[in-house]
Amino acid sequence: MSMFKKATKKGQSARMALFGPAGSGKTYTSLLIARGLVGPGGRVAVIDTERGSASKYSDVDNFDVCELSTFAPEEYVEALRGAAEAGYGVVVIDSLSHAWEGEGGILDQVDKRGGRFDAWKEMTPQTRALIDMILTYPGHVIVTMRSKTEYVVEKNERGKSEPRKIGLAPRFKDGMEYEFDIVGEMDDANVMRITKSRCVALSGKSISRPGKDLSRAILSWLGDAAPAEPPRREQKRESEPPRNEHVRTPETFDDCHEADELRAFCGQRRFRRLVNGKRGIAQEKCREAADRCGVSHDEALAWAGLDSDAAEAAQ
Repeated sequence: MSMFKKATKKGQSARMALFGPAGSGKTYTSLLIARGLVGPGGRVAVIDTERGSASKYSDVDNFDVCELSTFAPEEYVEALRGAAEAGYGVVVIDSLSHAWEGEGGILDQVDKRGGRFDAWKEMTPQTRALIDMILTYPGHVIVTMRSKTEYVVEKNERGKSEPRKIGLAPRFKDGMEYEFDIVGEMDDANVMRITKSRCVALSGKSISRPGKDLSRAILSWLGDAAPAEPPRREQKRESEPPRNEHVRTPETFDDCHEADELRAFCGQRRFRRLVNGKRGIAQEKCREAADRCGVSHDEALAWAGLDSDAAEAAQ
């Protein structure tokens, strides 16, 4: 069998980053784009690091919010994991810059360790875990980032010189923008300049007051992206989940490193005895294994009979 397969955008979602100076409309714009991506009936989650500022737009759109007060990368990861388990179609992180320079963020933790080289070595896995969680989230993700700000003097439409506030690089680790499909730089006139795009139709564009029209362009680009099939939940576990007969059967969740291995482990007839009386622990182990194997939490829990439907059927 060939190692290669036909390239397709099947099941993929957008990863977008907006950066700009204060007052450029990053939060408002991200909420408009988020709503456009999931439609009027879709669910939007916001991870707010700006002391409740996102909630001030609650009259503009309907969304749920998780407000962080400390900004260690693990806090973001946990919030994203919660959003995934709750089934939000899009998550807005406003803003990601706090994970870099906020209280408890990466720079803060390095400083508390004396700024030594080995402190950076300790923080790199945390940074990578956050990036990986953003990239593997089972839905769209939009992040905002602050930018370093300076003023330039330009001629206005009347020919007079006036200062204009501009943003420079995003305030996060160098090269972070390469992780995203689309990156937009916002200015104080609420104009977005696309600085990086995997969507050819958007490459190099400048868009005034971007919103749902931009969402439609993104969805059109993802047009051959068929929605992922929902997990098949069995009301009764009368038969084992399908599995590859050539896949080894692990002894524990910790031994599962591939989707087929996790499915095989969950399909053991003795599995129910393994988790008897330890359902909460088993659920957490199952979620950890799912993350490691690239499987959604819902699907893995259904394989293991640890989801809510299976629990109801067992009663």
